[in-house]
Amino acid sequence: MNYLDFFATLLPETTLVLTALAVLLVDAAGLRELKTAHRILGASLVSLLGCALSVAFVCMGHGSSYLLDGILINDPLTRLIKVAILIPGMFTCLLTPGSRLRAHPGEYFCILLLAMTGLLLLVSSENLLVIFLSLELASMCLYILAAFNTTDARSIEAGLKYFLFGGISAAFTLFGFSLIYGLTGSIDLRPIAGALGQSTDPLLMVAVVMVIAGFGFKIAAVPFHLWAPDVYEAAPLSSAAFIASGSKVASFYVLARVVITGLGGTTGVPGSQWMTLLAILAGSSMVLGNLAALTQTSVRRLLAFSAVANAGYMLIGVLAPGSGGLPALAYYLILYSITAIGAFGVVALVEARAGHDRLDAFSGLCRNSPVTAFCLMVFLLSLAGIPPLGGFFAKFYLFAAALRASPGDPLILSLVVLAIASSAVSLYYYLRVLKEVYVRPVAGAEPAPIPDLPVIGLFILAIAVILLGSFPQWLVHAVESAQAASSF
Repeated sequence: MNYLDFFATLLPETTLVLTALAVLLVDAAGLRELKTAHRILGASLVSLLGCALSVAFVCMGHGSSYLLDGILINDPLTRLIKVAILIPGMFTCLLTPGSRLRAHPGEYFCILLLAMTGLLLLVSSENLLVIFLSLELASMCLYILAAFNTTDARSIEAGLKYFLFGGISAAFTLFGFSLIYGLTGSIDLRPIAGALGQSTDPLLMVAVVMVIAGFGFKIAAVPFHLWAPDVYEAAPLSSAAFIASGSKVASFYVLARVVITGLGGTTGVPGSQWMTLLAILAGSSMVLGNLAALTQTSVRRLLAFSAVANAGYMLIGVLAPGSGGLPALAYYLILYSITAIGAFGVVALVEARAGHDRLDAFSGLCRNSPVTAFCLMVFLLSLAGIPPLGGFFAKFYLFAAALRASPGDPLILSLVVLAIASSAVSLYYYLRVLKEVYVRPVAGAEPAPIPDLPVIGLFILAIAVILLGSFPQWLVHAVESAQAASSF
C-alpha cells in the first residue's frame, strides 16, 4: 500500500484534529485572560479556519481509491458527503458566539471538531469495525456537546438522556455487527454481501433488526426518536444545530451504505424483511413526527419532530437504491442539512434577543428584522416542500426515484402517498410559525434589533436554497456524476 496516498486521503481528518489541538492551545495560552465572549469568538475563528482548510483538502481530492479492502474509501460521492458535513460544521462555529455558552470555549470547539472528524471517518469506510469506532467517536463528542451548558439543568438532563439512549443503541449495533461477522466471517461490507447471498438463516434477521435499531437511534426514526425533542430543545443551540444537520447527513449515508452494500444482495427471506422493517420505520416516523409537531409551542421541539418526519422521507431513499435512489437521497441530505442549519440559525438570533424559543418570541419579527423573517420563511417553506424552493425538488426527486426503482410495488407506492399527505400536514405547523412572524403584533416592548453580520450568513443560505430549487440540475448533476464514479 502507498502510505502517501493513505495520508493524503486522511488529510481532511488530520487537519480537523490538528485544529482541535490548536484551539485548545490558543485558548489556554493566548485567550485565557480575556472575557468569555472574546474567547468564544477567537476559538470560533480558529475552528472556522480549520474547517475551511479541511473543505479545501476534500475538494482537492480526485479519482477513487479503495484502501485496505474498504477500511478507507476516497471517491467522488464520499467527498461530496464530507463537504455536506463540514459546511454545517462551519455554520455551527458561526452560531456558537451567539449561544448561551458560559465557559470553556476552547474545549467546546475542540470536541466539536473531533465530532466532525468522527463523522468524516464514518462516511469513508466499508469496514464494520471502523464504522462502529467512528460512530462512537462522533457520538461521545455529541453527548458532551449536548450537556455542555452545565449551568442549565435541562441541558445536563438532555445530555444524560442522549447518552443513555446512545449507549443502548451502540450495544444493539455492536451485537448486530457481531452476528453478521459470525454468519459471514468478514467485517467488510462487500465480502459480507457475497457471503450472505441466498442466506435464510434466522440469525441474519436478528442481526438486521439489531443494526437497524442502532442506526434508527442515530437518525431519530420512530420509535427510537425519544431523545430528539429534549436534546434539540435543551442543548446549546449550536450543538442542536449540528446534531440536526451534519450528524444526520453522516448517519443516513452510512445506514444506506450498510443496508445497500452489505445487505442489498441478500435475496433470502431475511433479505426481503429488512426492507419491510425500514418501511415500517419510515411510515411511523412520517405520521408521528408530523402529528406531534402540530401541538408544539417551542420552535426547537417543532424542528425536532420535523426532523423525525424528515427521517421517514429519507428512509424512502434507502429503500430505493436503484434508478437514482442513492443520488436522490444524497441530494435530499444536502438540502436538508442546509435548511436545518439555517432554521436553527434564525432560532439562535431570536432566542438571544427574547431569551426563549416559544412561538410568541417570533411575533413581529418581520418588522424588527425583515431579512431574518424572509430567511426563516424560505427555510420553513423549503422543509414543507413548497416550490420553487430546494425542499420541493428534493422531495420530488426522492419520491420519483423510489417509484422508478420499484414500479408497481404497493409498499413503495403507499409510502410515497403517505409522504405526500404528511408533507401537506407539515405545512400547517410551519405556517403557525410564519403567522407569528408576519401577522402577530410584537408582544410587549419593541425588542432589540438583530445584528447584521449573522443575518448575512443566513441570507446566503436562503439564497442557496432558492437557487438549488430553481436550478436543481446544478446539484443533481454533481451528485449523479459523483455516484456514477464511485464504488457505492
